[in-house]
Amino acid sequence: MSSSVSATLSYFSPPKDGSRPYQYINSDPSNSQPRQNFDIVDHQVDIESIRGKENEYTLDTSGFQFSKRPAKHQSFASDEEIRNEYYPESIELIKELTGASRVVLFDHTIRRRRPGEMEDTPDKRQPVPRVHVDQTKASAIARVHRHLPASDAPTLLERRFQIINLWRPIENPAYDWPLAFCDYRSVDPKNDFTPSTLKYPEYDGETMNVKFNPQHKWKYVRGMAPDELVVIKCFDSKEGVAQFTPHTGFQDPTTSANAPLRQSIELRALVFYD
Repeated sequence: MSSSVSATLSYFSPPKDGSRPYQYINSDPSNSQPRQNFDIVDHQVDIESIRGKENEYTLDTSGFQFSKRPAKHQSFASDEEIRNEYYPESIELIKELTGASRVVLFDHTIRRRRPGEMEDTPDKRQPVPRVHVDQTKASAIARVHRHLPASDAPTLLERRFQIINLWRPIENPAYDWPLAFCDYRSVDPKNDFTPSTLKYPEYDGETMNVKFNPQHKWKYVRGMAPDELVVIKCFDSKEGVAQFTPHTGFQDPTTSANAPLRQSIELRALVFYD
């Protein structure tokens, strides 16, 4: 049986002066500029738990797709072990789920919620509490050039490619601060999204901020377990299918105060097709 919860989601509000949005990431503490030049506005929305109906949502229709597959790697204790053990099995899993011919993982993030700690540092990442899309078209193309040999990139960009995140809880079910996904069929691609510059110390990246639209339809799977996973589309070069998935962590009001704190891992993948 599906059921819905009413929860608060944080959306993007554009800079009032009409300037391009930006956000500093891991900036030098001596940097006197504001960390970001846009506001965040909370909206109350209904989020449907689709437990039992997961197979009705696919990467090409809704922009996200659930699966059940225990990971062989279980410790998630060190980046080296994750790259050596979890990466190879995840590459094969993504190929199986998508039919892709080539998958290149370019990074991963472990998130562990730490109540009371406001800082979100590279070595202590927390759930993201804001509606967002990880990539824009420009940043997706830049990722191909950044992570693939110069001899391969032009040919790969001539064919269909995607950026996909593979997300799963680790150690305990994710009742606490689960992920919610906006069905791509409910978005207005021309009006709901604004590219924003991510200013890293080494380079400028780009992400997609999401403006509130009451037509958005939000979904989640309550209590996802470590043997469950979701693949989240961040970009697709193919027309006529879901292009990306707005998503966010959120505070589920039905979660017990005694629930274990959320722990999760996400892998980011460049996905190519023959």
